[in-house]
Amino acid sequence: MEKINPVHPYFWHAVYVKSRSEKKAQLELQAKEIETFLPLQRKLRQWSDRKKWVETPLISGYLFVKASRVEYDLVLQSNYVVSYVRFEGKAAIVPDYQIDYLKLMLKQDNSDIEITREKLKPGQMIEVVAGPLIGIKGKLQKIKGKSKVAIELEQLGCSALVEIEYEDIISIKA
Repeated sequence: MEKINPVHPYFWHAVYVKSRSEKKAQLELQAKEIETFLPLQRKLRQWSDRKKWVETPLISGYLFVKASRVEYDLVLQSNYVVSYVRFEGKAAIVPDYQIDYLKLMLKQDNSDIEITREKLKPGQMIEVVAGPLIGIKGKLQKIKGKSKVAIELEQLGCSALVEIEYEDIISIKA
């Protein structure tokens, strides 16, 4: 359900959560009727006696919340939330389209996605036209091999490192 309030508009924010508490923080905030988004991906984990598919956070230590100024402090009162991700001293607003891109990226379940906080050097502006990051525009830096690239997710201060075929990327002007 889309929350709309003209006096106190709702925005997506990223929050830091306690180590390995992303799912607990999400459940607690949802119980307070705060909209959340926790990007999860399935990974095959190996133990000494077995293998098991588990859902792990795509971006470890982060949770996205959609809140107005009214819920701002309520989010911080969670037992698992440490703080808001800040930009220039204020809680950073994550544009709706970036949340939509993360959701779209997660629907591409045949791609292994790795998130890194490695800062990218300024590079060529690109747009992904097919594959797991379709629609994302950002700076490109070739990281590993010939087809694994990192694309900067500007508002989160991190990068998505994923296998992308070169024909799935086009150059754009900044």
